[in-house]
Amino acid sequence: MKITPKRVNLFMLLKLPLAYIGGVRVKRVSEEQATVKITYKWMNQNPFKSMFWAAQGMAAEMSTGVLVMKAIEDSKENVSMLVTHQEASFYKKATGKILFTCKGGDEIRKAIKMSKINKEGQVVQLIAEGKNEDGVVVSKFNFEWSLKVKL
Repeated sequence: MKITPKRVNLFMLLKLPLAYIGGVRVKRVSEEQATVKITYKWMNQNPFKSMFWAAQGMAAEMSTGVLVMKAIEDSKENVSMLVTHQEASFYKKATGKILFTCKGGDEIRKAIKMSKINKEGQVVQLIAEGKNEDGVVVSKFNFEWSLKVKL
């Protein structure tokens, strides 16, 4: 599958319906970074009048995952990918539109190259930062991805 926002959003509808129904949408993806939007609404709320942490987590993971998928596509390699660890920090109530951005394209490409060379899985740490419409960081997620080139 060619990695474009439109195609990934269709993929989400078919294969990750909970994320799609919750409002997760890929806005931009390049070699260097990916941006995913989620908007606070009834479907993803918590009792405290803000976005449920797990809804934020879906959007954050998608920003890192789509960047990994793009790097795999560009590498032309057969690569397995798996989240092996995740941590999150929350700074402000998430309301309105939240944009999660991951800027780890270089690290992903280096991990894929290293896996091809040493024939072992590589771990890459990717940070997804969620900002509200005022540009204020509301949450930050750290995902550990394991990448291994299949021979």
